[in-house]
Amino acid sequence: MLRNKVPAVTALFWVTKLLTTAMGETTSDYLVKNYDPVIAVIAAFVVFAGALALQFAVRRYIPWVYWLTVLMVAVFGTMVADVLHIVLGVPYLVSTVLFAIVLAAVFVVWYRAQRTLSVHHIDTRAREFFYWCAVLATFALGTAVGDLTAMTFGLGYLASGILFGVLFAMPGIAYRWWGIGATAAFWTSYVLTRPFGASISDWLAVSHARGGLDLGTGPVSLVLFAAIVVCVIVMTARRSVERAAAPAAEASPAA
Repeated sequence: MLRNKVPAVTALFWVTKLLTTAMGETTSDYLVKNYDPVIAVIAAFVVFAGALALQFAVRRYIPWVYWLTVLMVAVFGTMVADVLHIVLGVPYLVSTVLFAIVLAAVFVVWYRAQRTLSVHHIDTRAREFFYWCAVLATFALGTAVGDLTAMTFGLGYLASGILFGVLFAMPGIAYRWWGIGATAAFWTSYVLTRPFGASISDWLAVSHARGGLDLGTGPVSLVLFAAIVVCVIVMTARRSVERAAAPAAEASPAA
């Protein structure tokens, strides 16, 4: 039995998740436009595979390892999604439906095998495997949905960002006041972080002609990375305090 290998679902968790999805979008665009796309994709895959292997190798939640893996899912996943549409010519609507089916299949198999989809008990190898399959599928679905609204439906990046920002907040509201289950609320919000964060980062980075602020993918990626580093440092500090306090709590008479 492993210790739970994913972070607690807090406000800082959601902020960091949004930052990683945003950085994944701009970093992918920067790499494929400034370097040989084939080399960029291969290099991103190598780092992604290494990060995922490291995440599986550790036996407990380590903030920088976990968030490095999430970040590389965002970077490499964006590249794969772009290849699917640009190179293979798959329409965004088709990829949206396809990835929705894939995600549903992951959840069905996960639930049948483990009788739970909760992220509070990712404490076995099987659950960890299903968890990361779900993360990959949610990212793919979120990417397709975001591109569908911004490009196919013509909403543009800012309008799409606002739309998905509102939708992202709805599961939390439904959980708090309307009685929706915690697991359903979590995974719904998790899917929506990708189009929300990516739409905002695209709006910041792309040219005025494309409806953006033209700040550039490189500078936006660097600022987002700095923000992620700050969040991970805070999480690591909190984790250290919690681990230091745990033995004292177990040793107290009240425990």
